[in-house]
Amino acid sequence: MSTKRIMFVCIHNSARSQMCEAFVRQYAGDRFDVHSSGIEAGKLNPLVVQAMGEIGISMDGHYAKPAQEYIDRKEAFDFVVTVCDESSAERCPMFPGKHERLHWGFPDPSAITGTDEEKLAGIRPIRDAIRKRVLEFLEQQG
Repeated sequence: MSTKRIMFVCIHNSARSQMCEAFVRQYAGDRFDVHSSGIEAGKLNPLVVQAMGEIGISMDGHYAKPAQEYIDRKEAFDFVVTVCDESSAERCPMFPGKHERLHWGFPDPSAITGTDEEKLAGIRPIRDAIRKRVLEFLEQQG
């Protein structure tokens, strides 16, 4: 069985797409060559790293990457999944090759305000929703 390639894209590659990548790597890293990138390169959100660590998923080695780097290298994927809001998803660059394009909209963790603890409290349900959606996707893929 060949490994399928999947790319998760959000605006800055700082939270949502990174969580998707980490979950796929955790649950199906043997079946998928998984990547994430941003429409613009941002910086990995340390509270997202902390929220993932709370459920035993390390994000060591993760960093924000611009989608354009993959496009310039002409990297092709079986799935390209946008995880930002609809209007931002429309700004997502086109990746080369034939692929299935999916859209999973999740709230932006960087839009959460308050203390770090309040932000973490807001990130946890997003993290849990992303995990649920990734697991459903993986189940559909067999």
